[in-house]
Amino acid sequence: MKLSANTMKHLLNLYPPYIGAGIKVEHISPNWNQITASMKVRWYNRNAVGTHFGGSIYSMIDPHIMLILMKKLGKEYWVWDSAAEIEFIKATRKKITAQIQVDDTEIERIKALANTGKKQFPEFHIAIIDSDNSLIARVKKVLYVKKRPPSSE
Repeated sequence: MKLSANTMKHLLNLYPPYIGAGIKVEHISPNWNQITASMKVRWYNRNAVGTHFGGSIYSMIDPHIMLILMKKLGKEYWVWDSAAEIEFIKATRKKITAQIQVDDTEIERIKALANTGKKQFPEFHIAIIDSDNSLIARVKKVLYVKKRPPSSE
């Protein structure tokens, strides 16, 4: 993935599922360690009781850990989503935000484990908060990471 963080931010904000859900990628750090995504309740993305629709809450964070790892690890590694779990804590009509981040220490740990040639399933936890800093949901993401064999590039 050779796109700059700023270009990727703009492309994600043009992604039809994000437009339809009212999701906005606010920031991708230049080093690709952090992505901030947010969503406001709109008439077209709320549930039957007028709060954030759970599917849109999950969509707001869905691809970002995978994108960070793909960018940071490079083409020498396969990176796929493997599993996800979301716990809804509190309903809200306020703007919600998620800070999705993976530090370089974790990237190096994943890389070292993947370099053994075995499948790795790193786990990540993401908090989704509202504009009052109240916890709205907790997400657990599990990814699949494996070093590619030399002939698969």
